[in-house]
Amino acid sequence: MDRSDLIIVRRKPGSSKSAGLLQVDSAVYPCILGRNGITSRKREGDRATPGGEFPVLGGFFRRDRLGFLANRFGLNILKPTDGWCDEPSHPVYNRPIKLPFSASHEEMFRGDGLYDFVLVLDWNFRRRARFRGSAIFMHLIDQKPYTAGCIAIDRKAMLKLLPRIKPQTRIRVLL
Repeated sequence: MDRSDLIIVRRKPGSSKSAGLLQVDSAVYPCILGRNGITSRKREGDRATPGGEFPVLGGFFRRDRLGFLANRFGLNILKPTDGWCDEPSHPVYNRPIKLPFSASHEEMFRGDGLYDFVLVLDWNFRRRARFRGSAIFMHLIDQKPYTAGCIAIDRKAMLKLLPRIKPQTRIRVLL
């Protein structure tokens, strides 16, 4: 992996726990973190962003809002039936699902634009453990100054970042 494949995320010095900075090479963008900042002990529902280094596994985008999106990573087109299970006791915990779905879940095809672009991070995905946290994504910023544990950036920064995303890209969240 060369340096251009690494994205660094850290808390913004002197700011709230949820204010962060995202760095790709020499470019730095503001980002939003979990309401409770960054943690080394991520748990389901703790509203914290997990610290560590995570591969980007893939992602999604809203074709109805963005048209055709060329990228080297092959983002999937979101559909109204796409969701993500966040119920720790369910067999498909922290996995994409199709709606309708009876257990607790995230709706991926949202009206607020938050998931117009979504990158799936390998937090508790390949080596999954119940209650360790689910649906840890990089997505777009909404009105809140915090996320539920994801990393959020504005649309302009995401559009600059997407062409750089490839299978070897990793996100390093500094504690």
